[in-house]
Amino acid sequence: MVKMMNNKDRKISVPVIKRMPKYYCVLDELKMSGVERISSKELAARMGTTASQIRQDLNCFGGFGQQGYGYSVNGLLNEIGNILNVKAVYNAVLIGAGNLASAVAFHLEYLDRGLRVIGVFDNVPKNIGKSINGISTRSIDEIEDFW
Repeated sequence: MVKMMNNKDRKISVPVIKRMPKYYCVLDELKMSGVERISSKELAARMGTTASQIRQDLNCFGGFGQQGYGYSVNGLLNEIGNILNVKAVYNAVLIGAGNLASAVAFHLEYLDRGLRVIGVFDNVPKNIGKSINGISTRSIDEIEDFW
């Protein structure tokens, strides 16, 4: 259980917390598809659960929908994004500077998923000095001094 401090002392179960990222992803897909409103029944079908479970989960964090009207996809996406703190940006380092690291660094920046690559480290001499997304690869021996 996780305690939420908002006007009331509420306990949110771990299973509810684990479902929140899935809600976020489904709602993001709906938004990208141009869907503006969704009922708990429709959302439940996409989530593989029941409408009652959807309502119970979302009620743990406040009332987001309107009976008979459903949920605003964009509004609910923003609310769940706030709950998950998706706008936070975390610094990350990549260990390895090969082709996979280059692809990962590019996609992390491109997708803007809350990670900022601030350092790249490798133990292969030919990769030291290689630029990945504008970051010069350093020797793995330098990682302790980097922090």
